[in-house]
Amino acid sequence: MPFLTRTGSVLPKSLQRQAHSAGKDTVSRREFLALASAFGATGSTAYAMLGLTAPAQASQGGQTGGTIRIQQEVRALKDPRLFDWPQIANFTRGWLENLVTYENDGTFRPALLESWEISEDAKTYTLNVRKGVHWNNGDAFTAADVARNIVGWCDRDVSGNSMAGRFATLIDPATNQARQGAIEVVDDHTVRLHLPKADVSLIPGMSDYPAAIVHESFDPKTMLENPIGTGPYLPESLEVGTRGVLMKNIAHDWWNAGNGAWMDRIEFIDFGTDAAAWAVAAKAGDIDMTYSVDGEFADLIGSLDGWIKNEVISMATVVVRPNQLAKVDGKTPFADRRVRQAISLAVDNEILLELGNNGKGQVAENHHIGPAHPEYTNIGQPEYDPVAARALLKDAEMDTFEMVIHTIDDVWRKNTTDAVVAQLRDAGFQARTSVVPGSEYWANWNTYPFSTTDWNHRPLGVQIWALAYRSGEAWNEFGYANPAFDVLLDEALGTLDIAKRRALVAKGERILQEDAVTIQPYWRALANHTVEGLSGGAHHISFEIRPAELRWSN
Repeated sequence: MPFLTRTGSVLPKSLQRQAHSAGKDTVSRREFLALASAFGATGSTAYAMLGLTAPAQASQGGQTGGTIRIQQEVRALKDPRLFDWPQIANFTRGWLENLVTYENDGTFRPALLESWEISEDAKTYTLNVRKGVHWNNGDAFTAADVARNIVGWCDRDVSGNSMAGRFATLIDPATNQARQGAIEVVDDHTVRLHLPKADVSLIPGMSDYPAAIVHESFDPKTMLENPIGTGPYLPESLEVGTRGVLMKNIAHDWWNAGNGAWMDRIEFIDFGTDAAAWAVAAKAGDIDMTYSVDGEFADLIGSLDGWIKNEVISMATVVVRPNQLAKVDGKTPFADRRVRQAISLAVDNEILLELGNNGKGQVAENHHIGPAHPEYTNIGQPEYDPVAARALLKDAEMDTFEMVIHTIDDVWRKNTTDAVVAQLRDAGFQARTSVVPGSEYWANWNTYPFSTTDWNHRPLGVQIWALAYRSGEAWNEFGYANPAFDVLLDEALGTLDIAKRRALVAKGERILQEDAVTIQPYWRALANHTVEGLSGGAHHISFEIRPAELRWSN
């Protein structure tokens, strides 16, 4: 029996061939669910292809009305294409929605898209725009809106536009804009994308938090005063570093009414980066939900009366990286491969997991693809040899250079940075930690010569590489540019067969490890907390908070 997409078309034969082998292990199952749903299968169909039954969905019923208070950093708003922290999108998601959503089981679900189809060769995408959707100013939501947003995503001339990395296949390198004829508006509810080469990552890219859909009149300078969107809430107020408030838009006929938007009011409250303050607020009853809590405080808050600890397996991580393009005293010290390799040799990732995150997680291998990614191959830990590290640093004539690693003053990132600095010193390096206030750090996160940054989980490992390690991308904080790696990545992005893609990615893993691009020491175990009776707030694998799904139980 052939398996069909949401629109009734037959799924690619190559996917159907992979279903049998994918069902044999957890990692491959997760990858298959992601890939099959990205190609248009419903969650039920994707599970059925594996011979499994889809997990039952929790009841969407809830109590209408009330307020929910969420502990989360409150950050300044900007053009969604420039969103560089999920906390920004968690607030704007009240009125700015995505075409597609990504779920904790690895599947993709339609949102502003009703369905989609991808051709067998992954070069033609047909996007079916949901009918009956309106912007909150009364305008109809149509295919022209979708096409316009994709054109905007493809604009490489917008500094900091990370969506260009997700949609690079559609971009003409000669113009830095969408290729002529690549985005076709077929009718009011259909958009067709014509790719010059295969790319399996576009649907996952549409689900990421900078992919929020904006109105044609959108202006980032007035997005609070003129919050036109398709979602069910409106911003009442936003005070950066203090509080952001969403209010239900009772005048808007939301397309998904009856399945969400239960609350009258949602408050995001910023208690800073000290988890001890979050625990105090939880114990005092000043909040109903935490954003994400690490280390001992995750257990502490979870032990409080009336609180539930929610855990999720994720490929969220941290990178402690030198920037190869950054100048220090007129020189680019980290452009020298020997210096980066010396740093890698001096650091033991197991120690970083233990000291940096209380051992909560899994040791990683410095190439930013992990066991929950389908493409992952275990190539082993990077070599740890402090004596060789010191010799290599001396050979590069950098043994007297002081390495300053910047971090914000939270628990796990600062602890990880301190652990790196301590190991560098033990190996004979000159090194120190520089603690930067959060607001300053967030504004300059990708420009520091040497710093520590957290990275979200993404469904496909090649997505991360396209965002962070491909030459010239907005989020390439490493200053890394390797033409051979770029070619290999392009091939992997266009490879539908999981086994073939895994073989390509294994080569890329070795390139990144040998080039010593970063210390990427561990994968984090994630947890947040909700008070009893609150639904829809369990930790999302990609740090999403969805205002429309929050509700008090009946």
